[in-house]
Amino acid sequence: MPDALIDINDSPFQRMPVEPVLLEGNATFPFQCRKGISCWNACCSNIDISLTPYDILRLKKRLGMSSGDFLNAYTLPYEMDKDSIAGVKFKPVEGGTACQFMTPEGCSVYEDRPTACRYYPIALLSMRKQDEYTDTAAYAMVKEAHCKGHDEPRPITIEDYRKEQGVDVYDELGRGWRQLVLKKKSSGPTVGTPSKRSLQLFFMACYDQDRFREFVSSDAFHDVYELTAEEKLTIANDDIELMQFAFRFLRQVMFNETTIPLRADAMEKRLARKQEREAKMEEIVKKLGPLDDIVKPAEPEDKYRCAD
Repeated sequence: MPDALIDINDSPFQRMPVEPVLLEGNATFPFQCRKGISCWNACCSNIDISLTPYDILRLKKRLGMSSGDFLNAYTLPYEMDKDSIAGVKFKPVEGGTACQFMTPEGCSVYEDRPTACRYYPIALLSMRKQDEYTDTAAYAMVKEAHCKGHDEPRPITIEDYRKEQGVDVYDELGRGWRQLVLKKKSSGPTVGTPSKRSLQLFFMACYDQDRFREFVSSDAFHDVYELTAEEKLTIANDDIELMQFAFRFLRQVMFNETTIPLRADAMEKRLARKQEREAKMEEIVKKLGPLDDIVKPAEPEDKYRCAD
């Protein structure tokens, strides 16, 4: 079950087939998933699992893949809301609904399984009231008919379950991304419809980390943003620092929260680059000669000609 990112004034579970129950972190519930239980692998046989940037980072490193190759092989993008930012979900097996990492023995990437898999059957909710600027964490329990783990005689608190499943680091390193999504959802039309460019930047910065590293290492990026030598070295060599930098960059691009200094001559350099490109294009056009000598007008009977 994916993390939920909601405004506390709205109903958080409007589209869920099973009604979750909100719980405090000290709440106790009976649950255990173990090999040999009658519902073993049932959850993994019919998946709908959203991934956080940190989930992707862990999995692509485990598999020894670039982020782009991992996204192509194992994920599908989806819109979180109409005309809004993108999320990423696991792609099931070809022609089926099962997770590609499911085996008869269980999860083949268990040590690096995503946040949503670690939390199940608990869901982490990041919520914010309309008059507040910070988000708070809450939890919900979902009991699905197929899951027999709830019948296991092992009471455990949510906090102890979180520690057992190792979600602390996942929550901490996913917080920046959850805040971005929550802020976009909460702001609604006040921020406006994202441009195609900003949507592409969001996807690349959050999910395609290797491509984002190339982007922030480029001359074009450093013509606009001023980074110290230490910052450049850190984000070039540390995936987690790069991810955290991506969240800062997106807050600046999407919400004008300036945390990355701009170069004083940034606009002048961009204008110079544009003029250089235009000059090169003009030179190419001159060498080609008149357009009529290159492109012959289409004959009237040409079935591929443009309509008047």
